Amino acid sequence: MASKAHQLMEKGAKIHNPDSVDIGEEVDLKRISGEGVILYPGCRIYGDKTLILPGAKLGYEGPVTVENCYIGPRVELKGGFFRKAVFLDDVVIGLGAHVREGTILEEHASVAHTVALKQTILFPFVTLGSLINFCDCLMAGGTSRKNHSEVGSSYIHFNFTPNQDKATASLLGDVPRGVMLNQTPIFLGGQGGLVGPCRLEYGTVLAAGSICRKDELRPDRLIQEGGARSANVPFTRGLHLTLKRILVNNIHYIANLMALRQWYVHVRSEFVGQDFTQELFEGLQETLQMAIQERIARLLAYCRSLPVSGVPQTVQANRVCETYNNCAQLERLFLMHKTWQGNDGFRENFLEAVHQGIQKRGKNYISVIQGISEKPRESGTAWLQGMIDLIVKEALEIFPLLATGMTGE
Repeated sequence: MASKAHQLMEKGAKIHNPDSVDIGEEVDLKRISGEGVILYPGCRIYGDKTLILPGAKLGYEGPVTVENCYIGPRVELKGGFFRKAVFLDDVVIGLGAHVREGTILEEHASVAHTVALKQTILFPFVTLGSLINFCDCLMAGGTSRKNHSEVGSSYIHFNFTPNQDKATASLLGDVPRGVMLNQTPIFLGGQGGLVGPCRLEYGTVLAAGSICRKDELRPDRLIQEGGARSANVPFTRGLHLTLKRILVNNIHYIANLMALRQWYVHVRSEFVGQDFTQELFEGLQETLQMAIQERIARLLAYCRSLPVSGVPQTVQANRVCETYNNCAQLERLFLMHKTWQGNDGFRENFLEAVHQGIQKRGKNYISVIQGISEKPRESGTAWLQGMIDLIVKEALEIFPLLATGMTGE
């Protein structure tokens, strides 16, 4: 019996050295196109969910391992390890990549060599340079491959704290405006870093070499941070001086992902067709749900790790206890809003414009979304923002002591 690599060649795929390509027994060849697909020597493809659509190229610059990934049309994975991730049309990733679960790269996103991603969502056109660790982020902004949000080379998102938690996801841009593909890009200069959890507004520019530790919610700001001031002081493990910021930023991040889920359900679903297949759409939904569950789990783990015994009774200690005691209510709130679809009127106004755009332009996602006029676009943003605002409001009401603010935040 011919190997799976040879069977794939019979479907039309180009495999330079089929004996060097390993396709697992569990892989369903019906989910791998032969049309324009190129597998270079050293490719290893595993997982019963793996999907490879026409025009994909794997392994041009070095060996590629793919496990249960959803690979859209004309995607190029040039070298590295890829697991439980989604890559939509025309995504390009260079040699040495390490891309793991919960990662979604939307249309025309690109990544240079030696980049690590996990639980990372990049909206269309977002570009990452080389030698980057950018886990636990959502980044939007930009309108084209020439006008895009970018992360410079040798950048790191700091996503693990001395208290050993990962309630650190950073929101760069947002979902309600970012999905409209009309926002000013965000630029993170090379040899720099971002300390999560952080929120940055569209138009933010971080100068090369800067380490950003604070939110910037004003648009079009240039931030240049010098090196940290020299210090050598006692360190008390378990202090949570930025409790409110961590909680608020995580809730905003999760609420944005929940809004994105409704965008996928109601808007992305309209574009299912030859290029954006039903299988790819299902993979997109599944991976986003994985990302939502990860962020909720990380936030709850952080809340449940807070010290609530043997601590002198202070205002700060009371806030910590409140967060610890009420996190189960927060979990129930997220579960309650899992299928909430937002304001029907705003949603339907926007979807009507989407349907008209598809009739005029076909199922080209970027062309249709960018072609929607201002009023329905505002309805779409209001629909998504309304969901986020309500989830954030109800979540913060669970923690009334935090509403008074906190020194050091």
